[in-house]
Amino acid sequence: MWRHAARRSSAQIRRSGVMSSSSSPAAPAAAAGAAVPGPCIVHKRGTDILHDPWFNKDTAFPMTERDRLGLRGLLPPRVMSFEQQYDRFINSFRSLEHNTRGEPDTIVALAKWRILNRLHDRNETLYYRVLIDNIKDFAPIIYTPTVGLVCENYSGLFRRPRGMYFSAKDKGEMMSMIYNWPAEKVDMIVVTDGSRILGLGDLGVQGIGIPIGKLDVYVAAAGINPQKVLPIMLDVGTNNTKLLEDKLYLGLRQPRLEGEEYLSVVDEFMEAVHARWPKAVVQFEDFQMKWAFETLQRYRNRFCMFNDDVQGTAGVALAGLLGAVRAQGRPLSDFTKQKIVVVGAGSAGIGVLNMAKQAMLRMPGINRSGEGHNQFWVLDKDGLITKSRKGLDPAVARYARGFGPEEVQDLHEGASLVEVVRKLKPHVLLGLSGVGGIFNEEVLKAMKESDSPRPAIFAMSNPTTKAECTPEDVFKYVGDNAVFASGSPFSNVTLGNGRQGYANQANNMYLFPGIGLGALLSGARHITDGMLQSAAECIRHITARVGAAVVRAAVDEDLAEGRCDVDARDLKSMTEADTVDFVARKMWYPIYSPLVNDK
Repeated sequence: MWRHAARRSSAQIRRSGVMSSSSSPAAPAAAAGAAVPGPCIVHKRGTDILHDPWFNKDTAFPMTERDRLGLRGLLPPRVMSFEQQYDRFINSFRSLEHNTRGEPDTIVALAKWRILNRLHDRNETLYYRVLIDNIKDFAPIIYTPTVGLVCENYSGLFRRPRGMYFSAKDKGEMMSMIYNWPAEKVDMIVVTDGSRILGLGDLGVQGIGIPIGKLDVYVAAAGINPQKVLPIMLDVGTNNTKLLEDKLYLGLRQPRLEGEEYLSVVDEFMEAVHARWPKAVVQFEDFQMKWAFETLQRYRNRFCMFNDDVQGTAGVALAGLLGAVRAQGRPLSDFTKQKIVVVGAGSAGIGVLNMAKQAMLRMPGINRSGEGHNQFWVLDKDGLITKSRKGLDPAVARYARGFGPEEVQDLHEGASLVEVVRKLKPHVLLGLSGVGGIFNEEVLKAMKESDSPRPAIFAMSNPTTKAECTPEDVFKYVGDNAVFASGSPFSNVTLGNGRQGYANQANNMYLFPGIGLGALLSGARHITDGMLQSAAECIRHITARVGAAVVRAAVDEDLAEGRCDVDARDLKSMTEADTVDFVARKMWYPIYSPLVNDK
């Protein structure tokens, strides 16, 4: 998905087009030909500038700026170019890789995260340029799988705050607290309550690493200005005993709020955000299932928000499911004939089922009510879910297997995964269980007998340790004709005779930047399933195309109100190509701007 060439040379960096900016030291990308960024007014001098990562250029301040801003004597005398700084950091990173060879993977991953984090703390312009140009290498460090390791150790790794923290103790104060954030404008917010971080469970306040990592991907992939993003932690306590007993733990030392107490905190937070930044897109991330669905239904028609686990993961999975049909050489209309086993009935699993069901109902020849057609077999920790199970969540109950003639004989309530795969011979096995290795040798050998000529296995749980299986095991036990995709990155597998088994990555980081960017630029009042399905259909294209698909869907659903210098009528008059161009031109790009002091 990342259409990334090797790092550009210094000459190529110099040729990068930028447009003038009066509000940030790194101007956004524009058409080729605009070469000089406009000046940026700063209200600081001397060490205050050097300690501000947004304005700091380190040794790249020219002598004229050093005199103008009171920096002469506060930096080494040599003036380095941006390109020299860039190469210096890359050389340091490669040296770290060399020096940590043979060390345990966790130590290497955290060492790489630290060196990037130090740059982020010091010089954001250089950090984001390094990230954009090397996203294939650095995405696994700032995002999954390393972000999971960072969250598990966040209290020990903490050095300086990033983002905002709203806690249960702040009830009644959030409307004033929101104005403590220094940026006048915020376009994109990612918020978590830390209750279900990846497949790692309740990590409390340490889950802040997820919004930080997600927003770094927004900047790199969607070109959203980093001065206009905000990671937020809603700390309502934790039920993780280990954290509550940890002397270094930085969050509230109390059990999680539940029921109306919990919702009242989230309500107050959303009202505060909307009061200050009514056009901001709010992405809910890693909320446990009951609150993921509850908050989505509660806010989706009132605010411009979406839940990435329920809707973002679903969009990626839908693209994968449709791709699996294509891989079989069958028309997309045959999607309704696929037998799909889903392992995991949490927010992500049910979100996938909901979106896949909606896509299925749009296929020709299907009863629009969806009654009498259930192509999904869902399993949780207790096995196959059927209508005989007591106390089913309503969101899960609609996918429970019944007792009609269309059912596979001898597949009973609680049937094991291997039983289901052997008797059903499914086309697709999709894992969102958070249980590493659950697709074991026995299960994968059973998938080899699939009714599909190209069985598809999606191990979508994160981080890598929670992946349901590895690509090596899939190609070993299912065969060379298998289709594999995972939530975390794996290397391709050598199959012999010069062939490779592709370890495709099915992660929602390929979707959510485009969703957020498209909703932002269209000025959509709220985000609908139609917009998300449009994004999923463009998943193989760059973020600009995903964003353009969301813009077009917002226009089609009459939700677009326009943004920046473009109103709703302008959006409606754009062709598809015009929309892609519009989105691409609005994407921020990091480059130093001249700084001018107003004092």
